[in-house]
Amino acid sequence: MNILHVFRSPVGGLFRHVCDLAEEQARLGYKVGIICDASTGGDSAASKLEALQSICTLGVHRIPMSRHIGFSDVKVLRDIPKLCAGENIDVVHGHGAKGGAYGRILAKMLSSKAIYTPHGGSMHYSITTPTGMFYLTLERVLKKFTDGIIFDSKTSAETYRGKVGGFSCAHRVVHNGLRDHEFDGVSRTTPENKFVFVGEIRKLKGLDVLLQALALIKEPDVSLSVFGSGPDEEFFRNRVQVLGLTNKVTFHSPIFPATKAFVNARCVVVPSLAESFPYIVLETAAARVPLLTTNVGGIPEIFGPHAYQLLPAGDANELAKAMQRVLDDHDSAESLADSLHDHVYTHFRFSTMVGHIVGFYNELLSFPTELSENSQVIV
Repeated sequence: MNILHVFRSPVGGLFRHVCDLAEEQARLGYKVGIICDASTGGDSAASKLEALQSICTLGVHRIPMSRHIGFSDVKVLRDIPKLCAGENIDVVHGHGAKGGAYGRILAKMLSSKAIYTPHGGSMHYSITTPTGMFYLTLERVLKKFTDGIIFDSKTSAETYRGKVGGFSCAHRVVHNGLRDHEFDGVSRTTPENKFVFVGEIRKLKGLDVLLQALALIKEPDVSLSVFGSGPDEEFFRNRVQVLGLTNKVTFHSPIFPATKAFVNARCVVVPSLAESFPYIVLETAAARVPLLTTNVGGIPEIFGPHAYQLLPAGDANELAKAMQRVLDDHDSAESLADSLHDHVYTHFRFSTMVGHIVGFYNELLSFPTELSENSQVIV
């Protein structure tokens, strides 16, 4: 099987997912290739993609891809077929809104099976806004180019059905998973009164709510370390100044693996306003690090019986109270982290994820015609 993964920005959980998947598929003997944006991700992404060069026999290709739709997309769609010329591509797997659009159109050009994983993407938009109406209308148009959809959570599948309409192709829910060694925990020094945020720096991730919450905490030595990059970084650097947090907040480059950011952390905070099925939540739980996060997207599916711990999105006051509880009762926070670790270890394993995804590819390649909604596949 020849597999080509297409996505835009090599940052965050989506990037981690594609790297993990491509690496394991190559190990299993498949020919794998990657196409992504050349202008984002920084040194960390460049290093990771360079490491994948040796095992991706279909190549690791980087070309400029704009975040929003524009005339530059015409050039990209003209150029990307040349990157895999002469290769018999069986599956084009597009990830995210832009990667999903490129991937499905490319698959049509190459007569390949088109697989799409939203990873949130267009599903974060509301049909009531002009931008949301545009992107969700585009999703409806692209349905006819789609052979299969892999959702990373049941919530994502339900959101797609509600915003884009009924399914016209095979689809499957496959939760993200971690490798066994990631459940060994991390070696932390005596935790300081330090909170940690790891992720793409964009408003959707709720960083502004976290900064407001931090401003409400009166502990003199409490601090926040922000690891990541993104389109709203300058906005949040200014917010730090406006809120008087210059001496409490530090910004750092993206870090890989994310667990390197946990070394001095008292607690990791994932204050997202919307999510799909975030790796940072899985990684924090697997590392046995106390975690505060919100009741959005697939996060309740990760927490399972521990979902009562989740916080309302966008509520700085409630987040500040939860952060204060972590500072006041360190032992209870660590105990809750141990319980969540055991739950995640049982339910979200890397081998299961890869097996289901590759199995879905094989099922689609064996179907002579496109599946109708009456023959959907969901696990």
